[in-house]
Parts: sequence; C-alpha cells; structure tokens
Amino acid sequence: MVNLFNQEIKMRKQFYKDRLQIKIFETREKMGLTAAQEAALYIREELKTKSELSIVFASAPSQNEFLSSLLEQDIEWQKVNAFHMDEYIGLPHNSPQGFGNFLKTKIFDKIHLKSVNYLSDLGEDPSQICKDYSMLLKKSPIDIVFMGIGENAHIAFNDPHVALFSDPEIVKIVSLDLTCRNQQVNDGFFSKLEDVPTHAVTMTIPALLSARRIFCIVPAPSKANAINAVINGEILEESPASILRRHNFATLYCDKESAKYLL
Repeated sequence: MVNLFNQEIKMRKQFYKDRLQIKIFETREKMGLTAAQEAALYIREELKTKSELSIVFASAPSQNEFLSSLLEQDIEWQKVNAFHMDEYIGLPHNSPQGFGNFLKTKIFDKIHLKSVNYLSDLGEDPSQICKDYSMLLKKSPIDIVFMGIGENAHIAFNDPHVALFSDPEIVKIVSLDLTCRNQQVNDGFFSKLEDVPTHAVTMTIPALLSARRIFCIVPAPSKANAINAVINGEILEESPASILRRHNFATLYCDKESAKYLL
C-alpha cells in the first residue's frame, strides 16, 4: 500500500487527543486531498466485504477542497447510499442555500450513487421529515460520516444549547444560535443575518457517532477557537464536537490556520 505521506503531501503535525486522531497540514488543499485519499482507501477496504455503504455528507465551504478531491478518487459510488446531516426549515425547495442543493451541485450530480436521500424531498412538515429520515437511517445504518465543525463547535446543527450527547432522537428540529446563523453569513450563503432561517432539522449527535468511521475536515482561521476548545477543553455538550474524542475511529483534519492554537 502506498504511504500517502511519502508523497508530496507533508503534514506539520500528527497526534491523538484521547481517541481522536488529529492531522494538521500546511494548506487547505493538502488537507482536503489527504482526507479524500484516506476516505477513498477506507471505502475501498469496506466494499471488499460489504455490498453497499451508507455515507453522510456535510454541506459547507469548509468541505470544498475535500469534496473536489473526493471526485478524483477511485470509488465505486454505485454502491453508496448518500445522506446529508441537516437542512434549514422554511427555505424554498430550489434555494441555492439549501444544504441538499449544495451537495447536489458539489458532488451528488457528478457521480452515480446507489441512492441519494435528501431531507427536503420528504415534504414540508418538519416533524414528519424527522420521522421519515429517521426511518431511512434505521434501514440503512450509517457506515461513514464526512463532517465539519462550526464556529461554535457544533456538529451538524447541534449548536451548544441543543446538543445532547445522549439524545434519544435520530433526527430532530432545532433552533439555531446567533453564532451559527452569523457563520452562514460569513460563509457567503446569505447576504444578511435576517435572511438566515432560525430553525433547522438535524441528525443528532448519537446518530452521527453511530458511524464506524468519521472524517472531520475543518480548515480556516475562523474555526481556530472552536478547534482549541474541542481539543484542549473538557468534553462537554457546550462544546459539541468535543465528543469526537470518545469515538473509536475518528480523524480531525485541519490546516495550519484552524489549528494555530494547537501548534
């Protein structure tokens, strides 16, 4: 097997915090490429013994380099059931800010998947969407999650005020905190705060952590405080992504900007 790190991609640092592996790269491009290569390798190994996989994707600019590199990998996408982890409530179905539409443009329309499961395809009633998507996830248990971390350390839309490490739900309705909504403006999805929806449906933390393998891709200086809290702070619901330190097989990929307080 080719050792990825004997190639031109060189990390600044690699270490563990509890069970979480952290890998830090000089650039977003090297971070995204290595995460994609390692994800593809894992998928290929899993498909040697499984007929199909269920993968959950995150929707955010932080995933751009990873998703574009993932398209270049040798992956049997026709054996993958694709899900996404969250969606706004109240946006028009074809809104470009919709997370399902983001993934449709970035990757889903560019590959041949076994199935694509959009939250927005399940109707207008958020409560029913949660029930129906939960049923889909029960039928196709999650194998892999590709995720990011928010500026308030959220994972999916589990902001600190709604994050529950022992959440009984699989998918639920949540309100979005101000930091999270401002991030959507900072990321360029919306022109002003007033345009950002106040509520969403999201996969819960236990649902995300049910995956056997988690790839967490988090570049940019705007995420530095969150990464510092996740790695150097306590494992608390007030810092939702800190729970990744208890997962058996999760890797956090950072660039030098997001990891600047770790170096």
